[in-house]
Amino acid sequence: MNDIVDNAPTNSERDNSLRTLGNVSYALHAVVAVGAVLPGVQASIGLLLVAFILDLVKRDDARGTWQESHFSWRIRSVVWAGVLYVVTIPLWLMLFVPGWIAWCAISIWFLYRVVRGWLALSDRRPMPQ
Repeated sequence: MNDIVDNAPTNSERDNSLRTLGNVSYALHAVVAVGAVLPGVQASIGLLLVAFILDLVKRDDARGTWQESHFSWRIRSVVWAGVLYVVTIPLWLMLFVPGWIAWCAISIWFLYRVVRGWLALSDRRPMPQ
């Protein structure tokens, strides 16, 4: 008789856990993205950092599953948005309007990526690499 109990999560449990984490991460990204687009509504950069760190830490748990692409998608989205925001900081320093236009464009692009990814997660579809 084997007294060892297998406590490893089943594929279904892992899938549900990763989907829940993905929904939380996309929700945090969405709050930040919408806050960046709407005038006067600024969400905390802390929310984005929490989602980013969650994605980095849990990414290995999704390795080899269709959800791995969602972790990469979210991480790439945050990194690219961050780089674009930093690169366009001089526009804010030179003139307000070009900086505002650039940051609105970046925020809309980021919101598009969040919505596209979240819809694919809901449909259980991987994201393109």
